[in-house]
Amino acid sequence: MKYLSFSKEGIIVMPGAFNAITAKLIESCGFEAVYISGAGISNGMAGYPDTGLLSMKEVLNQARYIASAVSIPVIADIDTGFGGPENTARTVKEFEMAGIAGVHIEDQEFPKRCGHLPGKSLISPEEMTEKLRAAIKARSKHEFLIIARTDARGVKGLNDAIKRAKAYLDTGADAIFPEGLETRAEFKRFAKEIKSPLLANMTEFGKTPYITVDEFEDMGYKMVIFPLTGFRVMLKSVRDAMTELKKSGTQKNLLKKMLTRKELYKLLRYEGY
Repeated sequence: MKYLSFSKEGIIVMPGAFNAITAKLIESCGFEAVYISGAGISNGMAGYPDTGLLSMKEVLNQARYIASAVSIPVIADIDTGFGGPENTARTVKEFEMAGIAGVHIEDQEFPKRCGHLPGKSLISPEEMTEKLRAAIKARSKHEFLIIARTDARGVKGLNDAIKRAKAYLDTGADAIFPEGLETRAEFKRFAKEIKSPLLANMTEFGKTPYITVDEFEDMGYKMVIFPLTGFRVMLKSVRDAMTELKKSGTQKNLLKKMLTRKELYKLLRYEGY
C-alpha cells in the first residue's frame, strides 16, 4: 500500500481515472498518483450526472478495481461522505480497506451538485467538522489522507471558504481542497492564508482559469487534479469513431487512432495471466 507524502519538494499531479484501465494508462505515463473522480464514476459507470445518485457501495466497487490495478497511490472523491458522520466513518473504513490512500469530503448538502455549477447548498461548518472528526477517528493509519473540500467560494464567497478551511484544519484534516476558485489571485490568497497541503482542481470548462502545474506549484499547492481530462477526450474520440464507422461501414480509417492489440495486452500484462 502506497500513500502520498508531502515531505519532498514538488507538486503531485493526479489525472482522474473512471475505471481500472484508465488508471493503468495514467500509471504507465509516469504519474505519481491517480485520482478517482466522483463525476467520472457516475458519468462513466452509470451514465448519471454528478448529483450523488450512486451509492457508497457502487463507488467503492469501482475504487477497489482501480486501486488493485495500479501500484501508485489512489485518492478518491467520496462526495459528502454518503450521509452523516456515521456514514462518513463507515465510508472511510471501507475505502481504506479497499486500498485507497485517501479521500476528500465536501461540505455541500446532499444531494450535491458539480462544484462548478450554480445552485449549491452548504452544510454548516459545525456539521462538516463532525464528519471530519468521524472520518479521522475511523481511519486505521495516520497516512490515510483526510482531505476537506469546501465549496463555499461559489455560495458565500472566498472569505467564508478561508474561514471554513481554517476550522477544518483545526479539526484535524490533513489537507484542504478549495473548490471553484475563479482567479489566480484567489488561489494565491488561499495559499497565503491556509498553511497546509492544498489541492487544486484544474477541471475544464468550469469556473477556474487554465493554470499550469508549475504555476500551482509556485503558488504553494501540493496536489493538482485533472479529474475529467482523459474522460472528455475519450468521449469525443469515441463519438468521432462511431460517426466514421456509421458513415463508412469500416474501421480501417481509424486503426492509427487505436491502441494495437499488442499495446493493449502489454498494458494489461496479459502474459502474466
